[in-house]
Amino acid sequence: MKVVFMGTPEFSVSALEEVAKAFEVVAVYTQPDKPFGRGLEMRPSPVKACALKLGLPVFTPEKISTLDEVERLRSFKPDVCVVVAY
Repeated sequence: MKVVFMGTPEFSVSALEEVAKAFEVVAVYTQPDKPFGRGLEMRPSPVKACALKLGLPVFTPEKISTLDEVERLRSFKPDVCVVVAY
């Protein structure tokens, strides 16, 4: 089963890990990197860090509702999208 996973915070990481164990995750969508700390260093979301560690393709669009992003999402031909705190 092809799965597109959508999530951002630490809360979503365990769900991504479990889904990746059981199914083919064809894409992970998460929020773009954000500035963090005093130096405003750019930091990836916990889901992005996990997905990269798992070797999964990651997408971080500003808006997922644009025509280009909708077309890209359709191109994966997922059987299901799993959304956990996106």
